[in-house]
Amino acid sequence: MKARLLKYWDRLRSSFWFVPAVIACTAAALAVAAVAVDEAVADDWLEQLGWSYSGGAEGASLLLGTVAGSMIAIAGTVFSMTLVAMSLASSQLGPRLLRNFMRDTANQVVLGTFVATFVYCLLVLRTIRRADEVAFVPHLSVGIAVLLAMVSIAVLIYFIHHVSVSIQADVVVARVGRELKEGIDRLFPGQLGQPDAGASNLPGEAELPAAFEREARPVGVLEDGYLLLIDAEALMSLANRADLLLRLDCRPGHYLVEGQTMVMVWPAERVTDVLVYALNAAFVIGNERSAAQDVEFSVLQLVEIAVRALSPGINDPFTAIACVDRLGSALCRLARRDMPSPSRFDGSGRLRVVAPGPTFAGIADTAFNQIRQSARSNPAVAIRMLDAIARIAGHVRGVQEAACLQRHADMIVRGAREAVPEADDRQAVEEYFQTATRALLGSRGGVDAGERPANPDKAIAARST
Repeated sequence: MKARLLKYWDRLRSSFWFVPAVIACTAAALAVAAVAVDEAVADDWLEQLGWSYSGGAEGASLLLGTVAGSMIAIAGTVFSMTLVAMSLASSQLGPRLLRNFMRDTANQVVLGTFVATFVYCLLVLRTIRRADEVAFVPHLSVGIAVLLAMVSIAVLIYFIHHVSVSIQADVVVARVGRELKEGIDRLFPGQLGQPDAGASNLPGEAELPAAFEREARPVGVLEDGYLLLIDAEALMSLANRADLLLRLDCRPGHYLVEGQTMVMVWPAERVTDVLVYALNAAFVIGNERSAAQDVEFSVLQLVEIAVRALSPGINDPFTAIACVDRLGSALCRLARRDMPSPSRFDGSGRLRVVAPGPTFAGIADTAFNQIRQSARSNPAVAIRMLDAIARIAGHVRGVQEAACLQRHADMIVRGAREAVPEADDRQAVEEYFQTATRALLGSRGGVDAGERPANPDKAIAARST
């Protein structure tokens, strides 16, 4: 249930209607309250406070009608500008980044401000009574409408500035990089149940019962889609209540086909139809990947921006370099974290769930492979990737992580040797490769890796001069 609520909350955050609807409802409540105060408070008291409107019923109606008409027109303009910005970002940076623009709280609040002002003016306008009736002019409410109009003008100016800034490539890359860092902080290390103090940090198949593979029953997913979230608490509760051992065969970010095995359950005789539906309820399936429990999704967003920037149609290596910098920063952060153990234990120390998780090597492969393939003939990007590897080397704590980075450095330099035509450019790449290799050797041996060249951006230019 918690995972599904998180899914729905993520959808609400990514929608263009939720925040404006909340602000509009607040404006409606404000209109009702302000009119009630106007009806209950004498006009002379408001005049003493300076909140009385002297234009009469006709003037108040004209003022509120003008503000309401202007606000709905500006709201349409704001919506059009937002769509243009989203279209530009989609074509230049990738369609999967549209979600980031839709989740931008500033855009939602701006749109909600204009809609709220329109709703407020409309509701107050209907309460004005002319002189041929029992005359009533809501002085306080009209004053608040004028104040909301002034706020809306300030918000419009801010929105123009915000849109012009938010579509810049470096700003988009920084936003995705920040989301990636937040995901790393949230997911590493992770906990599901209580870890056994005597258990290994990296338990393997030996910890499973000997008859697990033979006797466990597979439980398949009931629909197609991407695995977005896993309700850890629900799985642990099911395993404890039915005295089960569960081994997950998927993790957030995987695409599942209906009937595909998502979890192995042991012992098999305790599997019932009710349990199958309960297990499926703990796995949230959706049409698109989410960063809630899938750290590789944010990595892929940066990779997509970089690969598009390196395409012949765009040819923007500076954006690709910015993406490499953010990926290097995230991998430095990840290298300092403990990878969560796949084994999860209950309060009494019994193994209940074995859940595969992302590894440093897998995330590094996701971060570097496609960029390396697209940047074979671009020495500037290759140098920046090697520089990032050298930087990450100062944070890795294991031989396997260092070996993974060395493998990527080897592939980068081999690609440059084959695809870069200029000998001096190849030599510059070789120098950074040697620097990265020394840094990785230092990380394995625990010695100082030495200094990197001061400015990788100028390495090729300096050599050519």
